[in-house]
Amino acid sequence: MIQPRTILKVIDNSGAKLVRCFHVIGGSYKKYAQIGELITASVIAAEPHREIKKGQVVKALVVWQKKPYRRSDGSYIRFDTNAVVLVNDKKEPLGNRLVGVLPREIKEKNYDKVSALAPEIV
Repeated sequence: MIQPRTILKVIDNSGAKLVRCFHVIGGSYKKYAQIGELITASVIAAEPHREIKKGQVVKALVVWQKKPYRRSDGSYIRFDTNAVVLVNDKKEPLGNRLVGVLPREIKEKNYDKVSALAPEIV
């Protein structure tokens, strides 16, 4: 459950390390984002000499969340941290490598280019 002011880890190699959510995409009254949903975020920590800079506004796809996420078969999945992958307006990833696994909900929600970068899908 991601809401505005949540700090999230970035698990791709786009150059950003940490981002802070300031808007959940999907309507003016949408308060929370879950796995497979887009947010608008601001970069609060970034690697030097990379394309993504501190303070830049980016779109991000939520791929991990601490709160247990209920799957359609009744099982639950949860992760140790909240994490995102940075994407552009066409929903393509900005980085070209991911660290860690992705849930299968990402592929089911038609983020094929993001899921293709994953070393493993659970």
